[in-house]
Amino acid sequence: MSPTLIKISALLLSLTLLVATHELGHLAFAKLFRTRVRRYYIFFNWKFSIIKAKKFGGKWHFLFFNGKTPDSWDEKNLAPEDQDNTLWGLGWIPLGGYCDIAGMVDETKSADDLESTPQPWEYRTKPAWQRLLIICGGILVNFLSALLLYACVFSHWGKDELPLREASLGYDYHEVMLDEGFRNGDIIYAVDGKDMYEFADATTAVLLSNPREVTVLRGDSLVNISISAGLIERINRESPKSIMTARMPFVVKSLVSGSNAEKAGLMGGDSLVSVNDTMMTAFSDITAVFKQHKEDTVKVGFYRAGNYMQLPVYVSESATIGVYPETDISHLFKGYRHRDYTFWQAIPAGISHGWKTLVTYVTSLKILFSPGGARNLGGFITMGSIFPPYWDWHAFWDITALLALILAFMNIIPIPGLDGGHVMFTLWEMITGRKPSEKFLSVVQNIGLFLLLALMIIANGNDVLRLIGLM
Repeated sequence: MSPTLIKISALLLSLTLLVATHELGHLAFAKLFRTRVRRYYIFFNWKFSIIKAKKFGGKWHFLFFNGKTPDSWDEKNLAPEDQDNTLWGLGWIPLGGYCDIAGMVDETKSADDLESTPQPWEYRTKPAWQRLLIICGGILVNFLSALLLYACVFSHWGKDELPLREASLGYDYHEVMLDEGFRNGDIIYAVDGKDMYEFADATTAVLLSNPREVTVLRGDSLVNISISAGLIERINRESPKSIMTARMPFVVKSLVSGSNAEKAGLMGGDSLVSVNDTMMTAFSDITAVFKQHKEDTVKVGFYRAGNYMQLPVYVSESATIGVYPETDISHLFKGYRHRDYTFWQAIPAGISHGWKTLVTYVTSLKILFSPGGARNLGGFITMGSIFPPYWDWHAFWDITALLALILAFMNIIPIPGLDGGHVMFTLWEMITGRKPSEKFLSVVQNIGLFLLLALMIIANGNDVLRLIGLM
């Protein structure tokens, strides 16, 4: 399977799980308070559904690739004991999902679609506190499932860490940072006087705290770098994937069969440290020299079993010599740390990591409101790009947990059309004692959906512009 198909498959599976659990949260609280849920759908079913299922008459009934549900499935035509049963469906448009909760104005129906006489099993007849829990059910399940996923990831795989200062070769910086005064090889030690020990904390502080000064270790000296006021605006404009990456040693893991490196005599485990008698230990520096010597022979210096050796190696037209480099940081850095957790130890670790991740994400949203911030919006292509080009369950569950946190937060924002809009109006009713009319809710629902559609067009439009190189 191609890397693109793997990314698409991972994204679709992740979205399916997220939507399914979110809508199950609504359904569970609705059932708890004896509120009828007419339909439960994963993805949207414009024109037709991939599958429909409903239990009545003592058995399950199924429809495949169906456009119109038979009248015999309608609750009004069923026996009283089957009228509360939910129709379960899978749509074909992977943009979300929904629970059709009886008596509720949402994306599935307007005020005109409600029964003329409120019924005791409808959402609108339930006390405000019950309606609030029904609405918050999806948000709560997404948030808790993210914490549980992080706990399971820590319990099964443990946690790998490379402390910020343990990257012995320092870091490579994006051009935006180099123009600020950083140099490749620098290690961030402090931001505005606050010591930094973790990579994520350092990048977050630089990007989100509007720092005035960053202290770096350069060689054996600490150097203070003044940060310009326009840094964030330029980052928004150029949208780098990362402002800094750890400089990796060039250690040969294995050789491509028949490659120039194999013919020259290189072996797995060799550590490359020079090219044409110029010492350089970082992978990025060595490959940069290879690019300058395409279709040429260079003298490569390396250590093998503690002995320094040199060999002439031909560099191909693609600026490669035919080796697979070691990428496992546990084999490359002495400061690498791996911690294993029991399941019970993983629970508080997962909760702490999930909460810290959520806080970082929420804080990062302020970038969207800075000049050029809208350029950072991304749609489905951006979401798919964060998955690796190969199937990795560790990465899949870690990314799914992150998306679950994002989904939970996005749905708590008080925008009509999202759960947060319903939460806002329900809290207003609980505080003031005045309930908004169904007509009013229908109007603001349509406004909210229009805004969400516009946001989706902008986000996915940005993806297209990036794809064709216009952004």
